[in-house]
Amino acid sequence: MTDVSPTELTLEEKASLTSGRDFWTTKPIERVRVPSIMMTDGPHGLRKQSAASDHLGLAQSVPATCFPPAVGLGSSFDPELAERVGVALGTESALEDVAVILGPGVNIKRSPLCGRNFEYFSEDPIVSGVMGAGLVRGIQSRGVGASLKHFAANNQETDRLRVSSDVDPRPLREIYLRGFQRVVEDAQPWTVMCSYNRINGVYASEDPWLLTSVLRGEWGFEGLVVSDWGAVNDRVAGVVAGLDLEMPSSGGRTDAQLVAAVKDGSLDEAAVDLAAGRVLDLVRKAGARPAASGVLDVDAHHALAREAAGRSIVLLKNDGDILPLDRSQRIAVIGAFAAEPRFQGAGSSLINPTRVDAALDAIRAAADGEVAYAAGFTFDGSGDADALRAEAVAAAASAERVVLFLGLPAAEESEGFDRTHIDLPAAQLALVDEVVTANPNVVVVLSNGGVVALPFAERVPAILEGWLLGQAGGSATADVLFGDVNPSAKLTETIPLRLEDTPSYGSFPGEFGHVRYGEGLLVGYRGFDAAGKDVAFPFGHGLSYTRFSYGDAAAEVTETGDVLVRVDVTNTGDVAGREIVQVYSSMPGSAVQRAPRELKSFLSVALEPGETRTAELIVRRSDLAYWDIRVDGWVVEPGEYVFEAAASSRDIRSSVALELTGDEVRPPLSRESSIGELLENPATASIIGPAITAMFGDDAGMIKMMASFPIGRLAAFPNAPVSEQQLDELIAAGNA
Repeated sequence: MTDVSPTELTLEEKASLTSGRDFWTTKPIERVRVPSIMMTDGPHGLRKQSAASDHLGLAQSVPATCFPPAVGLGSSFDPELAERVGVALGTESALEDVAVILGPGVNIKRSPLCGRNFEYFSEDPIVSGVMGAGLVRGIQSRGVGASLKHFAANNQETDRLRVSSDVDPRPLREIYLRGFQRVVEDAQPWTVMCSYNRINGVYASEDPWLLTSVLRGEWGFEGLVVSDWGAVNDRVAGVVAGLDLEMPSSGGRTDAQLVAAVKDGSLDEAAVDLAAGRVLDLVRKAGARPAASGVLDVDAHHALAREAAGRSIVLLKNDGDILPLDRSQRIAVIGAFAAEPRFQGAGSSLINPTRVDAALDAIRAAADGEVAYAAGFTFDGSGDADALRAEAVAAAASAERVVLFLGLPAAEESEGFDRTHIDLPAAQLALVDEVVTANPNVVVVLSNGGVVALPFAERVPAILEGWLLGQAGGSATADVLFGDVNPSAKLTETIPLRLEDTPSYGSFPGEFGHVRYGEGLLVGYRGFDAAGKDVAFPFGHGLSYTRFSYGDAAAEVTETGDVLVRVDVTNTGDVAGREIVQVYSSMPGSAVQRAPRELKSFLSVALEPGETRTAELIVRRSDLAYWDIRVDGWVVEPGEYVFEAAASSRDIRSSVALELTGDEVRPPLSRESSIGELLENPATASIIGPAITAMFGDDAGMIKMMASFPIGRLAAFPNAPVSEQQLDELIAAGNA
């Protein structure tokens, strides 16, 4: 491609660049040798269609490695592992001449009911941002672009193309945008994909505040904004707002709208130039990558998928150290998921895997003793349920250990619709009851993209949360069951006792085109902690086959203004293991609403038996800031912060307090400002204070009541201590 600028193109050519040629590719301009480039779905594997694209882009795709989706990979709490997976994704994309892979998704898991939660990392923005940035760095290290999605406040599938996410400024900034900001500022993805939904009534695809003011102006995004496929509502408004590329093709219909708008004067041609220039920049980046050669190393990538899957499995419970299994024991494997694994989510991210490992085969290969199998149930409810359960119970009764595979069939959760409950199928719950009665030595292994209720948690000694583990998940599960891999993953979302306990319950998924984010800041573990509710398993929880002790935490402010938290961690067991050290912050007595604690940093620490290491975790000063609606900006409140070193959000091992200097904030004063706000302003306090004392003497109750009184109404009172003119002068002095 020559170094083409928009000024060398006709208006029609520039407009054509800003929409797709077909479902997956951009338009070329042969006259000036601008090639077409391809984008394909991700984010946990390459989904490149092997033939002409169908109208939904869901036709058979080329074989590719299916890595653990974000629901699993996020639980590793390891951005370096995510980066390695990203390198592999970028390599496979380059081999297929794909310019941009569509992912990662960093949307917040606001509700466990969201049908697409398997594609997202966490209910926490720090986890989402750090893990997302790792994946982006890896992908783009191979000369392939990532597409950060779905921007923004896209937290449900119900009515997703139209629904308005009605959310207040603080939760929007602190919860729903913070992860995107982290990825943009740390990793500069080549593209950002805008979402389908509206935000406070405005479509994301035509929101200048979102796509230009925030994304580019505040965060410094340098790349291209692409629409989600079919997200464009008004093409002309979208280009003005900062939407550069509409996908897929509109057959030229919306290109003509741009041309017409420029010609009739309703659209400045400079906006088209800007969008076309960004498309040209993307094409240049893609063209700068050397042509990939060779073939995919299927074995190496499968091995990485297996490692990542093993690092994604959360050991929720292990009473009596029933795990790891003894290879010589008689084992009964029960549950259809063991033989027919569910390893990825349904919808646009469906990968055609290079191979698939079944857990049953891997367990039999690893065991020395007899391994019996019974399906126990079918995914679609067909067959004789009583006979299937009876066969499973008989197998359990004759075994020393039972490994019971439970989970959600693909039909129960997918892109495109939300769940209505968090229960496992009734046939599986009935199977648990009968199997545990026949043999209490049961290890439950879960396969699910979204959280499920675990009413049997007190009745079984061990539970592995396997999420969706990608194509090598079966072998990875066997690795963990037999102790070849010591589990180290931790929950990136809370497992509730009941759906009714979740903070978003009652305001999800909304109605009549609107969903009110009524829980505000108190999303996920923040809400459970604020309400003091019991949970099945808390955010950040995960066990190991060894044990870890923590020393006393210490904290200091660095030269950059960030906070460095240090804590010694010791492996007190007899096997090597990995601990995810978490640092939470709180601010007792804060002037603004805060959750009881919020995750601010985490670190994966590998330790040999008896080894001690000092974990050093950086808490960015910017992550301690709250969004101050008075000044429409980030503010670090001055005062004493508490930093907690923890094994989970409810397993605090040590804490340390640290005094931090804050940001000076002087909200603009007006006649609507309260007396209390004028008393907080040094320029007005010395004047208004004596005036209030003159009116009310030492009546503390009256003075406290008057603190919320608008100053503009005081002048109208009989015998007011300030005149209208003095009031205006006072306000001017305060604002000066």
